[in-house]
Amino acid sequence: MIRLGVRLALGSGRDALVRLLIIASAVALGTGLLLGTLAALNATGTQNDRNAWLNTGRDGSGQQRPAGTADPLWWQIGADGFQGRLIGRIDVAATGPTSPVPPGMPRLPGPGEYYASPAMSALLHDTPAGELADRYPGRQAGTIGDAALPGPDSLVIVVGHRPAELAGQRHAVQVRAIATRSPSSCNGPSCDIGTDNNGMVLILSVVAAAMIFPVLVLVGTATRLSAARREQRFAAMRLIGATPRQIAVISAVESTVAAAAGVAAGFCLYAALRPLLAKADFTATPFFTSDLSLTTADVLAVALGVPVAAAVSARIALRRVQISPLGVTRRTTPRPPRATRAIPLAAGLLELGFFIGRRPATSGGQALAFLPGTLLVLGGIVLAGPWLTMAGARLMAARARRPSGLVAGRRLADDPRAGFRAVSGLVLALCVTTGAVGVIDAMVHERGLPSSPEPVRHTVLSDHTDYLPGRTVGTAAEPSGSLLAALRAVPGVGGVTVLHSDPAAAPGAQQEYGGALADCTELAAMPVYGTCPPGARTARVPTGFGGYGLDHDRSWPSVWPAATSSPEQVRDLPVTQIAVTTDGSRSAVETARTLLAAAYPADDPPYTVAEERTRMSADLDAFRQLADVVIAVSFPIAGCSLAVSVAGGLSDRRRPFSLLRLTGVRLRTLRRVVLLESAVPLLAVAAVAIATGFAAAQLFLRAQLSYSLQPPGGEYYAIVAGGILAALAVIAATLPLLSRLTGPENTRNE
Repeated sequence: MIRLGVRLALGSGRDALVRLLIIASAVALGTGLLLGTLAALNATGTQNDRNAWLNTGRDGSGQQRPAGTADPLWWQIGADGFQGRLIGRIDVAATGPTSPVPPGMPRLPGPGEYYASPAMSALLHDTPAGELADRYPGRQAGTIGDAALPGPDSLVIVVGHRPAELAGQRHAVQVRAIATRSPSSCNGPSCDIGTDNNGMVLILSVVAAAMIFPVLVLVGTATRLSAARREQRFAAMRLIGATPRQIAVISAVESTVAAAAGVAAGFCLYAALRPLLAKADFTATPFFTSDLSLTTADVLAVALGVPVAAAVSARIALRRVQISPLGVTRRTTPRPPRATRAIPLAAGLLELGFFIGRRPATSGGQALAFLPGTLLVLGGIVLAGPWLTMAGARLMAARARRPSGLVAGRRLADDPRAGFRAVSGLVLALCVTTGAVGVIDAMVHERGLPSSPEPVRHTVLSDHTDYLPGRTVGTAAEPSGSLLAALRAVPGVGGVTVLHSDPAAAPGAQQEYGGALADCTELAAMPVYGTCPPGARTARVPTGFGGYGLDHDRSWPSVWPAATSSPEQVRDLPVTQIAVTTDGSRSAVETARTLLAAAYPADDPPYTVAEERTRMSADLDAFRQLADVVIAVSFPIAGCSLAVSVAGGLSDRRRPFSLLRLTGVRLRTLRRVVLLESAVPLLAVAAVAIATGFAAAQLFLRAQLSYSLQPPGGEYYAIVAGGILAALAVIAATLPLLSRLTGPENTRNE
């Protein structure tokens, strides 16, 4: 039987060979995408592991001193920036020959030296020194290797110092070992840099549920290609004496041959797509190509699982032949689906709703709580789809006014499973997209930050503060006249204002109207931050302008209260912040930032208000990015499933359509039938899938975040409309095949 199955698959004519090639091609595409998804999941964890060393010096108290015999290493990490890009800056100072060395470097940089990542080296080379390199004194001693970098575009620099230079700085700590614990395995201050365990669980859960599921649908759809014609052939074999067991073996061999060929081609496709996949942005930075690796378990699961799944799918598709060959040869109508198919979908929504007010405390518990509900919803859509298709088909047939509508409605009502199978991938994509957009829009509404004026967004801020119980005080001395003159002389700089600690500030008021004092002459040069009352020489202002225009609950006045101190007295007070307004040009922003960084090397690097806004919404950006990746992948997969299903359906229906043409039905009418048979299940089930996506998003938001669903923006409607129009275009593209597939020669029984 196995030999006969191989001969039937490979040597039974042109149609069999074409069917084999189509199935193998579709399986290859699905296998390649599945392998790519698994490799991306592995790469996400591998990439995150390389953030471990950047968390050196951090624990629950903010300092980390691991036991060891190595000489202590002075360590200070900060976040610099350039044109909105984050620069990781680490200042180090060895106290002896055995001080620990971070990964990716052969040795520690000495005083006046620094190591830079390849992307940082290129940026330093291509940027004028006054805009960037002058922030890092000394010369470049070497390049940081890939082992220390999250991604190929990471901007990281390690600057060497003498121990005395870092010993007195507030943020410097002594460590005896470099941190090696991956952020994926912890939560809290010890894994601030990178994606912590909660974030990794979210990423892996979303990608697994939203991307692997549509790929499996594509593979399953491909292996069922031409199922109706194979049913007919196997029924004939049953009628001449073949046993159900023999038919099952032949069917399994045919499906396995095509699937095995597709799996082999899928591995080749994955190898070809691997460099492109490395550019995917799951975690705000692309992957190294070497990160995209497959474990032995991944390879075995795909290499063995897809052919086995194909054989099982073929066995299920031929269940009518197993029961009665006469049922196939006489074209008996399959049993209609029942309303009980909607039970898993309802169960998934109820499971998500159950955890409203009962959210588990741990990330693992949350994954166990919400992932089963999500999978039930996605699986429930697929299971309920045929029943919904049947309901829509019966409604269309009852109200049909043209022959095409009546024929399409009756055919769909007779076999709604086949009709829904063609559009199941796209319906899943719509459900996933709706849920993702619903969750992201709600988070943006709740956590998002309002827009601020352009002069505010491009302001460069240099913070010099120490937060004490009840108040905030300055830590820096008054900037020199030469520094202020250099800042004001930079082309594109509008004004410079120095904020000083207010010694008379009442506890709790320092963030609003009295935490700091400013010179009214300086404020006048940057009126976007408010002005002084007429006649006033100094004003009481916040300790910093970093939140100006960004805070939901803060409304600052356009005129600040006058202060009693003179400008001369104010300049003798410690500085809390220096604000420099710019026109947003690269030269103005980066030159001002470099001048401030060189003047105050012991304090946090200067930043722009726009960069601060970006950092405050970093989680939202990551969630948006993840949603974009899911949407970008799920829709093409759905389109491939649709194309395979429609093409296969036309091949299966060539004989009945040919008979209809012989009886006088016009080709134009048959094309309408094909279009309606695909459009009705698409539109009927898509409406339920979209409503289900919104319902699942609302339940998840209420349970996990206590947020409410928000009306989607125009981008969502554009995505949905584009997906449906693309699906209809795919269907329309197959219509010209009808003229070739419905010739008189196709009316005979085979």
